[in-house]
Amino acid sequence: MRIYAIVLLLITSTTVWAQECTSTFSGTIIDLHDDTLLIGATVIMAGTEQAVLTNDDGRFMFNNICDGTYSFQVSHPFCATKGYTVKIEGNTTKNFKLEHHLEELNQVIITGNSKIETTKTVETQKLSSKALEQFSHASFGDALNSISGVSGLKTGTTVVKPVINGLHSSRVLTVNNGVIMEDQEWGTEHAPNIDVNTSGNIIVVKGASALQYGGDAIGGVIISEASKIPVKDTLHGKTIANLSTNGKSGALTSQLTKSFDNGIFVNLQGTLKKAGDFSAPNYVLSNTGARETNFAINAGLNKFNYGFEAYYSLFKNELGILRASHLGGAQDQVNALTSSVPLIINDFTYDINSPKQEVTHQLGRFKAFKRFKTLGKLTFQYDYQFNNRLEFDVRRGDRKDKASLDLDLKTHTFKFDLISKLFSSVNLKTGVIARYQDNFANPNTGVRRLIPDYESNHYGMYAVTDMKLKENWLIEAGARFDNTYINALKFYRESFWESRGYDVLFPEMVIKTESSQVLVNPKLSFNNISATLGSSYTFSDNYKVSINLALASRAPNPSELFSEGLHHSASRIELGDFRFQSEESHKLGVNFSRNNSDFSFNINPFINSINNFMIIEPVGVRQTIRGNFQVWEYRQTKAQLLGLDLDASYKFNSKWTYKHQLSMVKGYDKTLDNALINMPPVNTQNSIIYKNSNINNLRLELQSDLVFRQNEFPNNNFEVFIPVTQTNELVDISTPPEGYHLLNFNSAVDFKLSKNSILNLGIGVNNIFNSTYRNYLNRLRYFTDDLGRNFLLNIKINY
Repeated sequence: MRIYAIVLLLITSTTVWAQECTSTFSGTIIDLHDDTLLIGATVIMAGTEQAVLTNDDGRFMFNNICDGTYSFQVSHPFCATKGYTVKIEGNTTKNFKLEHHLEELNQVIITGNSKIETTKTVETQKLSSKALEQFSHASFGDALNSISGVSGLKTGTTVVKPVINGLHSSRVLTVNNGVIMEDQEWGTEHAPNIDVNTSGNIIVVKGASALQYGGDAIGGVIISEASKIPVKDTLHGKTIANLSTNGKSGALTSQLTKSFDNGIFVNLQGTLKKAGDFSAPNYVLSNTGARETNFAINAGLNKFNYGFEAYYSLFKNELGILRASHLGGAQDQVNALTSSVPLIINDFTYDINSPKQEVTHQLGRFKAFKRFKTLGKLTFQYDYQFNNRLEFDVRRGDRKDKASLDLDLKTHTFKFDLISKLFSSVNLKTGVIARYQDNFANPNTGVRRLIPDYESNHYGMYAVTDMKLKENWLIEAGARFDNTYINALKFYRESFWESRGYDVLFPEMVIKTESSQVLVNPKLSFNNISATLGSSYTFSDNYKVSINLALASRAPNPSELFSEGLHHSASRIELGDFRFQSEESHKLGVNFSRNNSDFSFNINPFINSINNFMIIEPVGVRQTIRGNFQVWEYRQTKAQLLGLDLDASYKFNSKWTYKHQLSMVKGYDKTLDNALINMPPVNTQNSIIYKNSNINNLRLELQSDLVFRQNEFPNNNFEVFIPVTQTNELVDISTPPEGYHLLNFNSAVDFKLSKNSILNLGIGVNNIFNSTYRNYLNRLRYFTDDLGRNFLLNIKINY
């Protein structure tokens, strides 16, 4: 009997030893309510030491598992922990859903995940906190360039203005923690005054369908959200340090959050950045350094039925502008525009001299909400912004250190928003807004003021509703009305006033005339109507198609109306026209997408017809006592923009992924039958990504950026008279540079320092082969090549 028992035991043991544990268990953690991917969720296999975190795609994977039935515990910082039982047979896949609304900050902070806050029939694109951390050292605009259809209108290396589907400046609204930024955004070289490190994620809505933010967002809306704060007793934070070789720059940012289970929370964040002169592949870009100091504090109380929040941020930067872009006489201008290298090249330095910008932006906001059983969720918000912009030109004598442009813009805004559920399948959001602005242009600069003193009142109201006709079919409609009133005081040169015919058309505006100057008081009012209508339908296998038609109208901004003088940081004379009428855009967008764990794509063609399109373009050159300057003038025309954005990704397996982006936009002046100036050229980005969670979450990415030559452009060339030779020379400022191709590499790996602390080390290099190129959308491409090779080191500690 003993022999039989031994034989049976040996057979059983052999069977156990022979079992191959080669199965895998993978899946995705998503939000129960809106299918949002949950990054950083923890999945624990009960009874073992195995635990994994979900990656940027919300996915997890266990390798080398024996077949059988297992218990798993799934948790997330903002969710209730849940347990699941799963039977593993071979390679098994299962998705888990968590209740993500019980312990989150109940929309005290606006979140792009709550789709009533944006739009349900226009595809939105999102940059997660992990993606944004790669741009911790860079500007807000640099981060947005990684989204298809979004490019950057640049002034050198540090001033990057977002362009969405070919449109920028006042046509693109930027929302910072629920506040629509008012920071003199009319200038092409005025970058958003937002620290990218304050953003938990960024949502981009292409087009004017997000009516709750404004009807004038003809280009789109950029929504920067703070990170969610859990309603539980916890203390956590992170610190990120960056070093880069190009510019010998460094950046340090740190964030600390304390929250309690009674709903009280406080969040602190600060950033310091410093860079010296950047470099092209073959020379130093003199006077292109940057300094930045930012601080933000956020505190409040959050309950399910009510809550409030107070927020304050300070953004302060100093940006040098390429010295070789500001020159004097006509011959110098011609030489600079025709030279293959900058006419001024000095040794590297951290000093920032004129020409330069200094900007200080302060933002304060108070927000409160209350849920009513039958009415819905009512939110009130008041915010105040103070923006001071200083622009320094190259001056001599006693005024050497005095700003040539000194603008103070104060903005007060009141908002009420109501989210209601009319029926089980019908949602309604309505709201009203009132805004008051006061702009003061300091007269003590010793230079004619480009933008006048003015007061502006703005009132708006909107309503947006969506209805589910079926589980997979939704329609959305909305309308908005805005009134803008501007009361300005401005001195015009009498000769200019008469040359425009203003003396005949608007004699009642004249207050007085003295010393060849006319003081006038324009009072302008604009009524604008915007609307959107769209539908989306979801097919089987995660295919979705949506169509949206948007009407948007935008009142002219003060620069388009009143500019008449030298814009110093742009180094050009700008001329506006206060006879302008509101722009009116009609945009049709279609979106076809597939969202699958292995293969996903998004195709977004659009057509945008704009009446009374306000465009600024070069019309000549003018000799002044301070030198020769190009003259750029605003005019209105009928424009049409056609384009296509394409995103696609394919996962070969759990480790290798391929990503592709393509953006194309064509802009036409229908009145003159010509191309529009400054339209982004066709560009495509391809990436190969390797991820291995078993090697400290190792991530390697090789990225290819291919930018084609812009072959459609207007002819804005002009002749310059050269006194020395008594001849006229043609200056070519229209022909775009050649296309170019850049290779970039970045990597990251995690090291666990303690139970609650992780060190993430990232190493990257941009422009690996140190290629020489010029970007068509860089305003300084006339004078210099773009940036050369740049090695980057990123160190992040979560605690």
